[in-house]
Amino acid sequence: MNDEHVEVTKAELVAALRERIEAQLAALTESQNATQAGASHAEARSEHPKDTRSTEAAYLARGLADRVGQLQIALDRLTHFTPGGLAEGSQVALGALVSLEDDDGHETAHFVVPAGGGEKLNLAGSTVHALSPSSPLGAEIMGRRVDEDFEVDIPRGRLTYTIVSLR
Repeated sequence: MNDEHVEVTKAELVAALRERIEAQLAALTESQNATQAGASHAEARSEHPKDTRSTEAAYLARGLADRVGQLQIALDRLTHFTPGGLAEGSQVALGALVSLEDDDGHETAHFVVPAGGGEKLNLAGSTVHALSPSSPLGAEIMGRRVDEDFEVDIPRGRLTYTIVSLR
């Protein structure tokens, strides 16, 4: 794993991910409340038929409210998520901490989580990528074992990886 001299626990990773999502939720909730207040403010009312300020503000507030809801669901999933250890020879599953090596020999650490995928967590000198099982990489590694090679198509092209370790 990245900087393998420092062992980061799965509990620490879940806590860091929850903190990150809580911070995003707080900021987005504040933004959503301000946008909603602005959308219903007297100055936002249309002054003529082609004035769409209030409509645009309402759309923005609705979009922010949707994202707030998604983050609340993600936080709830992480609150009830307790990843366990994996036995020798196990397959990649939810809660797995996976080390992948690309064709260039570059190693990256990934933590398969039920929510919060896409976040990069930096703890104790280690970088771990939160990975959703529904992402292209997450879907491709689920069920695989150590020493398996696989390819995945991502927006920047096709990449080949080897599963180096799994815990």
